[in-house]
Amino acid sequence: MTIHAEGLVAIVVFYLLILFVGIWAAWKNKHSGEAEGTDRSEIIMVGGRDIGLFVGGFTMTATWVGGGYINGTAEYVYLPDYGLAWAQAPFGYALSLVVGGLFFAKPMRSRGYVTMLDPFQQLYGKRMGGLLFIPAFMGEIFWSAAILSALGATLSVIVDINIKMSVVISALIAIFYTLVGGLYSVAYTDVVQLFCIFIGLWISVPFALTNAAVSDITVTAVKRVYQSPWRGSIKKEDTWMWVDNFCLLMLGGIPWQVYFQRVLSASSATYAQVLSFLAAFGCLVMAVPSVLIGAIGASTDWNKTSYGGEAPKDKDEAAMILPIVLQHLCPPFVSFFGLGAVSAAVMSSADSSILSASSMFARNIYQLAFRQSASDREIVWVMRITIFVFGGLATLMALGAGTVYGLWYLSSDLVYVIIFPQLLSVLFVKGTNTYGSVAAYLFGLLLRIGGGEPYLHLPPFIYYPGWTTEQRKHQDSDEMEEIIIQRFPFKTVSMLASFFGNFVFSYLAKYLFESGKISHKYDFLDAVVSSRSGEIMDKTTLVTRGNNIGLSELAPVKPRLSVTLAAAFTRRDTLPEETSGDNDNIC
Repeated sequence: MTIHAEGLVAIVVFYLLILFVGIWAAWKNKHSGEAEGTDRSEIIMVGGRDIGLFVGGFTMTATWVGGGYINGTAEYVYLPDYGLAWAQAPFGYALSLVVGGLFFAKPMRSRGYVTMLDPFQQLYGKRMGGLLFIPAFMGEIFWSAAILSALGATLSVIVDINIKMSVVISALIAIFYTLVGGLYSVAYTDVVQLFCIFIGLWISVPFALTNAAVSDITVTAVKRVYQSPWRGSIKKEDTWMWVDNFCLLMLGGIPWQVYFQRVLSASSATYAQVLSFLAAFGCLVMAVPSVLIGAIGASTDWNKTSYGGEAPKDKDEAAMILPIVLQHLCPPFVSFFGLGAVSAAVMSSADSSILSASSMFARNIYQLAFRQSASDREIVWVMRITIFVFGGLATLMALGAGTVYGLWYLSSDLVYVIIFPQLLSVLFVKGTNTYGSVAAYLFGLLLRIGGGEPYLHLPPFIYYPGWTTEQRKHQDSDEMEEIIIQRFPFKTVSMLASFFGNFVFSYLAKYLFESGKISHKYDFLDAVVSSRSGEIMDKTTLVTRGNNIGLSELAPVKPRLSVTLAAAFTRRDTLPEETSGDNDNIC
């Protein structure tokens, strides 16, 4: 196969369009927030908190509808042993957005936070915030690397260009417009990218469906033709594993900075909720063409196509079923539209993850943990540097790591079992403290790692009830190997253990210190004794070692910038009416 000039032209035009929109969005909003005195760093992270329903709905949908979403949905529908029954991402992520909108969006937005880690540092202190940054950062970076890797493979299938070159160019473009415009550039390019995904995939579906090699997908859904029905089924022994994975998608999809970055950029708490509901609907709609393409792949006699020979599943190419269908069942010009859709999906997620990781590092690690007196200009430059560094790191991983998806699966599990129960505790459970948070962190980490990770060839040291062995082909050596399959819902059990561990150890530490059974001098985390006078935390204080320091004391406040670091947790225009009056007497 030779390089397709038309495909290269299509890619170049698409990339130039994205780059133009990103730069235009940065120029259009370069003075946003200046009249209100909002820091430039905050504008880069959450815009001017003025993202409306149209742009907000598109950017939140595009955050989830990435390359992994559309490729992975098609793959699971196509795979004989899974099918539609195991394609959980569309419904799981849609419900994740609904749950996030119902319970998490309003309290996070109404309190005026800037990142997802703010409430953790507010209640548990900077050291605990740093620990929670680790799984959050891993999730974002490994996710970016995984989807960039998928993009390179897709381009190689359809256009036959160098994988490394395509990955590097795609990453550089996403990094550049994110550097220039921050959230505004990411949000506006997401609108264009989502249109490209929708149009590109829907143009491809009719051509693939009417190909002579494709059987009626309504028949192959329930009857065996070329492989088992693509409708799929759930075996009785796999029921708990299915439930475990679904809970991971539904609840583990909430505690991500990419989600809360959109929530916190909404123009009001109510808008933040509405955006979540709109994005849930958008995720379901955007999954339909991927489901159809997976069904088409399962309904195709591949011997009658230019692909020829064995079916993709027999060549271990099931993960590439979407680009394979576009390449071999559609005319070339149509497949290039589909390629634009895949490229758009990847870039819409990669830029969001890179921005999210840099936002958390610049604010929660660099500023609040180490350089509390850092100027706004300094924070902006830290963000720019980390956007470039983290983007480069994700690109290097995409180019050289065959286990990127395994790393992402593990890190997303850690987000579920560690960060989600802590987010529940910090927002809805009164009285938890740093001791409980540390215990919960260790419980979640131990129980999840103990279950092993087949993708990384990480053997378990905790054998949960119902475990079994299975023979699988090694992805690199093609040799058969025996792996352990945990059918027990250990990820959800780990999450629940982490949640209850936080509650139990928090109150145990509180009882031991306050009753005098343990001397106050041993409260080395300053989480119980030193916090009593402030009732742990209110909306205007940040727990640090030894003292409750008012946020307005952490950095000099310029007269023009009345909304500086002190506004991190006290944006008065965003606080609920019933709480704003109480804050008049604080500090």
